[in-house]
Amino acid sequence: MDYNPYNNLEKELKNSTLYTVQLVNTPKKFKIIRNWLAGIFLFLFLLLFLPWQQNINGKGKVTPFAPEDRPQNIPSIIGGRIEKWKVVEGQYVKKGDTLVIISEVKEKFFDPQLLQRTQKQIDNKVDGLAAKNRKIVALENQIDAMRSSVNIKMKMAKNKVLQAEFLVKGEKANFEAAKVNEELSRNQYDRLNELYKKGLASLTEIQNRSNKMQEAKSKAIEAENKFNKAENELINSRIDLNFIEAEYVDKISKAESTLEETAGELFESQADLIKLRIEYSNFQLRSGFYAIKAPQNGYVVQVLKAGIGETIKENENIATIVPSNTKTAVEMTVRALDMPLLYKGCKVRVQFDGWPALVFSGWPSASVGTFGGVVQAIDRNADANGNFRVLVVQDQNDVPWPELIRAGGGVYGWAMLSEVPVWYELWRQFNAFPPNFMEEANKSNKAEYDKTKNDK
Repeated sequence: MDYNPYNNLEKELKNSTLYTVQLVNTPKKFKIIRNWLAGIFLFLFLLLFLPWQQNINGKGKVTPFAPEDRPQNIPSIIGGRIEKWKVVEGQYVKKGDTLVIISEVKEKFFDPQLLQRTQKQIDNKVDGLAAKNRKIVALENQIDAMRSSVNIKMKMAKNKVLQAEFLVKGEKANFEAAKVNEELSRNQYDRLNELYKKGLASLTEIQNRSNKMQEAKSKAIEAENKFNKAENELINSRIDLNFIEAEYVDKISKAESTLEETAGELFESQADLIKLRIEYSNFQLRSGFYAIKAPQNGYVVQVLKAGIGETIKENENIATIVPSNTKTAVEMTVRALDMPLLYKGCKVRVQFDGWPALVFSGWPSASVGTFGGVVQAIDRNADANGNFRVLVVQDQNDVPWPELIRAGGGVYGWAMLSEVPVWYELWRQFNAFPPNFMEEANKSNKAEYDKTKNDK
């Protein structure tokens, strides 16, 4: 066998106990470290090509979805003094249950028989209205009777005037005839007197003719007197006609004035009656406000006015109630930069305070302790910090949310967007670029813009 000096040297080096000689043997461990490092870097390199789901994170709180399900303050409709509390904090109450009883503090409402006395006033006012109505009916009947009477009397007066006119015409004719007869008698007397002077007529004849002339003259005077009397009666008849018309016009005007005055009083009484009935209704309603009741089912969480005998003002809150059986939602805020990427129906993962969770925001399937949600609404205006409020409701196709969560509890959420490689997400984060604009968000925002434009 040939002698090989290198083999002997290698054996001696291996068996040597010197530290410097042992250092010469370290390359074998370096190879192990190198292999591990190469494997790690290869794993990390391959990890860069794994899918990563982009997301928008935001913080918020649990809130009831419907406005009527949110905590509400219960005010006192009227001012009063607390007499007795019927509930304690934390107690469950049903709709219509009495929370507190108050008493009156205004002097106007101190009378215990206020409703009965007001009702009596209403009854008296109703009786007064009935009396005024009867008076109006009586005045209307009186006016109708006066109008009928004046029509009859006017007809009678007109007939009297007509009769007087006929009488005047007759007496005038008689007077004209008497005048003609008187003139004829005078002519006959004058002719006979001429004959008497000539001796052709006797004294007896002329005396008879003188008597006849005197008779004709007296008849003419009598006819004239009758004619004058008839004219006076005509004048009086016409005066009576005008007097009757003026008298009844005055009486009817006074009656109509009284009727209008009574009608005005009737309207005022009706207005007063309406006011009294409104007051009665207000008193009746006010009496129902002495017992402050729960507006819906829920829990009394805070009493804002305590003690007995403490006074409260109108519309002052006395307690806070949290409705039961509410539909829970999540109210979280996102940056204005991320708001255009969200849309109604966008998937969201939420983590509730108090529920342990292991979260991988980019790999939601690998996360534990998170729950699914859906974007229900996005505010149209930003808050004081420039962020937008997003309302998220439970995803019906995912695990139900815990029943023990309470309104006001903290929430951390992630809105799920597009899937990209890990290297792309690192590059985007390093350059502070926004996430990819999803096609669903583009369609949703465009549809909302078109709807708003059409409404205008």
